[in-house]
Amino acid sequence: MYFDDDALLPENQDELIINVAPYGPEWLPGDFPEDIAITLDQQVQKAVDCYNAGASSLHIHVREADGKGSKRLSMFNELIARLRDRLPKMVLQVGGSISFSPEAEGDQAKWLGYDTRHMLAELTPKPDQVTIAINSMQMNITELLTADDIAGTHMEDPAARRAWEDMVVDATPSFYVEHLKRLRANGVQPYFMLAHIAQLETVERLIRRGQYMGPLNHCYVAIGGGAAGPDPFQMMDYVRRSPQGGILQIEGIMRNVPPMMAMSIAMGLHVRVGIEDNLWRRKGEKFTSVQQVEQVVRMARELGRDVATADDARRIMKIGTWYDSVDETLQALGMSPNRKSGQRGFLVAQA
Repeated sequence: MYFDDDALLPENQDELIINVAPYGPEWLPGDFPEDIAITLDQQVQKAVDCYNAGASSLHIHVREADGKGSKRLSMFNELIARLRDRLPKMVLQVGGSISFSPEAEGDQAKWLGYDTRHMLAELTPKPDQVTIAINSMQMNITELLTADDIAGTHMEDPAARRAWEDMVVDATPSFYVEHLKRLRANGVQPYFMLAHIAQLETVERLIRRGQYMGPLNHCYVAIGGGAAGPDPFQMMDYVRRSPQGGILQIEGIMRNVPPMMAMSIAMGLHVRVGIEDNLWRRKGEKFTSVQQVEQVVRMARELGRDVATADDARRIMKIGTWYDSVDETLQALGMSPNRKSGQRGFLVAQA
């Protein structure tokens, strides 16, 4: 991305899309009982409350009645149906891991297999988006957690932390190439969760080879443990490397989230908040998902930036849009054209 002289003026920026992740599959109900929704009715109401506070996009995981993360796609179907009824315009985004929570005490946290994750393309009713990981990597969500971050949660138990620290995102080409095909066939937009520039470069190659032809909605996942950390210079490098026509959201972890969201809002990017990423307003003071949405709304207002409605979010992310050729995709994303035989020099799109 490049920034023109007037790119930081709020009237020239897209309305701010607030994506909220209020279900926090890594947490147990006792970790934050005031904010962890367990029943389906509670999970729906949590989404309604976040929407009313200003969120236009919802990141979905599902809990079973015992409070554990659900791996049953029938539960996702039921929750999505209820959400569609209550929030017909909100962008519904299903987490592509389904649930990575340990099954029982002593089990390891892990992503589900390819065949199960492919079934997300066939959810009924279908979501607007399913998140997709590109290239296998370590996902040690405990690496950046401090003693203050896990105070009063089950993560204070070293055994619980060990269950998470060896988690691996399994996303080889045999998964993501096929998954992108299935999502397109079912009219579900992929939402790329990218941990560093190398993964973004893989997505760009998929686009140049015609293996993905659609809008580029992507999230810079700065949670450490295999992904980038909170270093703002790394974030700026990712922003600089991102295609001009893509829609970029920033994700952080714990008390790094608010300052990263402030930078994102000022730069015209988009934000993700919620207890999946952060439990704390400040040291020792917990912070509900609704309160986190309200905070970024206040930040945006202070900077003069409009907050996206659900209709705005659908327009900005081009929900339902697909492209029919590599050239059309490259042009829509503001990327240079593919090199033709015999061409030399740096390439630019021709009028």
